[in-house]
Amino acid sequence: MTSEIKKQTETKMAKTLENYKGTLGKIRTGRAHAGILDHVQVDYYGSMMPINQVATVNVSDARTLNVQPFEAKMAGIIEKAIRDADLGLNPATNGSTVRVPMPPLTEERRKELIKVVKAEAEDAKVAVRNLRRDANNELKAKLKDKEITEDDDKRGQDEIQKITDKFIVEIDKLTIDKEKELLTV
Repeated sequence: MTSEIKKQTETKMAKTLENYKGTLGKIRTGRAHAGILDHVQVDYYGSMMPINQVATVNVSDARTLNVQPFEAKMAGIIEKAIRDADLGLNPATNGSTVRVPMPPLTEERRKELIKVVKAEAEDAKVAVRNLRRDANNELKAKLKDKEITEDDDKRGQDEIQKITDKFIVEIDKLTIDKEKELLTV
């Protein structure tokens, strides 16, 4: 009974961690990486598609991405989508290829991004703690309904706390890594 609650909670916490990783991937560090364009949507014959489904995104050097559309006429649409994505990028079409230079980050912008990373980390931690609270409430309800013993309740809460601690440590680790990445010039 408690193992079911534990499994559900751990699965939900893992999803929270994956969402946090995705959010960190969108935060630009000044170095080119293909993942920065993953959430950019392109108008492809009337339907919105992720950029990686209408083009190949490659890193040509440390500060430049090359986007090669599968259809040459999509280059202008892709360029506009990247410009409108509010990533601070200024793409340029060169024939059928869209070149996306990564502007260097200023010291001020790096500090702003670190604040954003810390805020996102706190949001992820709050989400994990809310999942812990929900699981503990579920255990208490089962104890009240006499479905589990007090020992099972205590053991379940201890296990949920260990899972919570594990995910909080992982979030902290990812945050520290991203901060180091942002501070690297």
